[in-house]
Amino acid sequence: MGKAVKQFFVRRSSFLVLGSSLLVICLSGIRAIAANAEPKSKNQEQVAAIFRPEAGKFPPIEKSVSYEGELVFVDHANRRGSIRVKAGSDVLYRNAPHPFAMLPYGIVRYHGAAADLRDVPIGTMLHVSAFLPPDPNTSAVPVVKNPTVEHPAENHVILLEDEPSYCQRTGKTWKLKEIDLQKIQGMVIASLEPKEGSDSKAAEQKLTLNAATRIWRGRESLTIADLIAEGIWSASGKKSLGGQAVRLGLTWLPAGTWENRVEHQFHISDIWLDDLAMQRSAQQQASQHQTLIRTRWLSGWVDTVEYGKFGHATVTATLFGDMDATLFADLTPGSMMIMNPATDTLKHMGDSYGNAHMASKGTILDVIRASGVSPTGSSGVQVRFETDLIIEGIRPSRVVRVRPASWTDVAVPREEYLGVGAQHEDRFPSPAIFPKY
Repeated sequence: MGKAVKQFFVRRSSFLVLGSSLLVICLSGIRAIAANAEPKSKNQEQVAAIFRPEAGKFPPIEKSVSYEGELVFVDHANRRGSIRVKAGSDVLYRNAPHPFAMLPYGIVRYHGAAADLRDVPIGTMLHVSAFLPPDPNTSAVPVVKNPTVEHPAENHVILLEDEPSYCQRTGKTWKLKEIDLQKIQGMVIASLEPKEGSDSKAAEQKLTLNAATRIWRGRESLTIADLIAEGIWSASGKKSLGGQAVRLGLTWLPAGTWENRVEHQFHISDIWLDDLAMQRSAQQQASQHQTLIRTRWLSGWVDTVEYGKFGHATVTATLFGDMDATLFADLTPGSMMIMNPATDTLKHMGDSYGNAHMASKGTILDVIRASGVSPTGSSGVQVRFETDLIIEGIRPSRVVRVRPASWTDVAVPREEYLGVGAQHEDRFPSPAIFPKY
């Protein structure tokens, strides 16, 4: 036996675990976000008992804490970043960035569709639903010991949404009351109207816009200058907009002076004038996310494992949700599937050659779709999978990545997988780049 062949078998045998089994995985292409499940706000009554998510269980989004702020930093490979939290009456620019980490089943929504952190531009205003770290000892971001309004202890995110995604889920609508333009920049007076049937009143807000603001109408991409040329908006001065219902994308820009500082005035990055325009943006984002998942694989976690002989295994697992239905279409009974262990940050584990080199392979025995609404983060579909070579990382409550064998086998970037010899600590990226509390 040659040296290279011996090294291959030594490496491969290190991952073997005797056993025999079937693999059950929950999948789905239907969004698992409960439309009427609103997380608690820091300004509302706090949950009586401290709630911390448990491994292998989807936490109820109703027990999460909500806040909003500006995205100021992204580490997409490790699914973490920082948000400048909008808090109280303090000036936003003074607030130091607050680190956050996505839970392994955490969902990102951008332009009304599934997204990855890499899709969201820096500066975007986001709505956050988050929990305490499931395990403070292995948190990918610092654990907040003395929480404040600007730095909440709940920094592990289950749902991260931009403004149009949040409004679609909650049934809220922006209405434009008045615009005041001066040289293709100006101010809009608008209100965020509550869901129809609500008794709450919407306060008017002042929002800025300029020549860089994108305006979408049907299949058209417009600018402020285009609307002025059409006579819809005036080139200068004020004009009533009559409470026009729109979707808005919001960012934050420095505004005001030292003598006249602006606290929470936000900037309009995008205006969707009708439903068709919003649908087209969502379709484009959904297509981008589908392409990403087909190269990085679907993700989920293992529920149970029954070991047999000579590497066979039976595993019960759940795939995470908010994926397009087409991504699950190739997971059919009798077809082949590949599974690889992953970290809680969804990084592949297993081999220095790439993500698929040491992955377990086998046949799908059955696909079962659950009825009813699945909890946020879950796909709600089960798949039974049998493999004759189960590797070490596929264990109960551990995160995994899976793909149909029919998908193209591509190499993921080096920063998105861990190689042979990686230490336990390598599974959870060091938070050293973030500030200490």
